[in-house]
Amino acid sequence: MTKLTTTQKTTAAALALALGAALTISAAPAVAAGDKMADQQKCFGVALKGKNDCKAGAGTTCAGTSKIDHQGNAWSLVPAGTCEKTASKTSPTGYGQLKEFKESKA
Repeated sequence: MTKLTTTQKTTAAALALALGAALTISAAPAVAAGDKMADQQKCFGVALKGKNDCKAGAGTTCAGTSKIDHQGNAWSLVPAGTCEKTASKTSPTGYGQLKEFKESKA
């Protein structure tokens, strides 16, 4: 076994401390994101073309795949309670919907 010098031990300890701090800092945004999600809801028909958070119908992969503004089967996260107050040019009511819908002409 190789014996470590004092400098090597100090360097190893410093690296371990730095790694631990980095892992702690990187975990904080994940916790904050979880809290943020609790205060938001999916709102269909309010995203602009290519700006949806997810779901945009068959043949799409997810975020950023909506083909038109206010696409009825594409959603964005909005603050809870605001979806049905957010304008949507293609929605039957003129506002975002909590479920996907078939667009009317804008």
